[in-house]
Amino acid sequence: MAVAALSGQRLEGRVAVITGGGSGIGLATARRFAAEGATVVIADVSATAGEAAAEEVGGVSIATDVTDQEQVRSLFAETVSRFGRLDIAFNNAGISPPDDDSILTTELAAWRRVQEVNLTSVYLCCKYAIPHMLERGKGSIINTASFVAVMGAATSQISYTASKGGVLALSRELGVQFARQGVRVNALCPGPVNTPLLRELFAADPERAARRLVHVPVGRFAEPEEIAAAVAFLASDDSSFMTASQFLVDGGIAGAYVTPE
Repeated sequence: MAVAALSGQRLEGRVAVITGGGSGIGLATARRFAAEGATVVIADVSATAGEAAAEEVGGVSIATDVTDQEQVRSLFAETVSRFGRLDIAFNNAGISPPDDDSILTTELAAWRRVQEVNLTSVYLCCKYAIPHMLERGKGSIINTASFVAVMGAATSQISYTASKGGVLALSRELGVQFARQGVRVNALCPGPVNTPLLRELFAADPERAARRLVHVPVGRFAEPEEIAAAVAFLASDDSSFMTASQFLVDGGIAGAYVTPE
């Protein structure tokens, strides 16, 4: 039986906020959530991308800089004001700029920018999403970490790796703290995904992409739709006994010592 037939409308009647929802994994997840019955709120720093995504999935767009505390607070407050509830928060916005490289060459400004977008934004989103979920006694938060949160990367992006480790630790602690109040918090750890972010990172350095690819046992990068399927599982009641977890969807990278020929 096809996955769509199995999943049905698992998210019917639920309201989901997706940060970074205008492209890549966020956009693929918006499509998946909408297909499973959710009302989707797209939060993206690009109003144009956010509006296009919202129009496609029949949702709404709220332009948001996830590093701005007031904008993040307003995002969740406006969502609840408009729809009366908040069931799912997929805190997915992130960056991986080329000036984040080896610790020997990465400047402090680049380090701080990545930390703000990748880690501080998740702190802010959780801070302002959780109270709304506690009011209902139920909710699912999915924070985008990475496979590099659980293992070292030979092609270093020092601030990115550190930020994703922080997302993993933050998610684990929140998942434990709020478990008995009905709010689940899990960290999604994707492997390399065929998104504009990855393509941009490797466009000027094909050898770097090849070094990454050789370590993936399945022999390819993930497609955004494959990651979106994992997010939908974590958002739904199918994962009701999961919290404070690291959910690896990495093509076997973290489990591999050597890769097949």
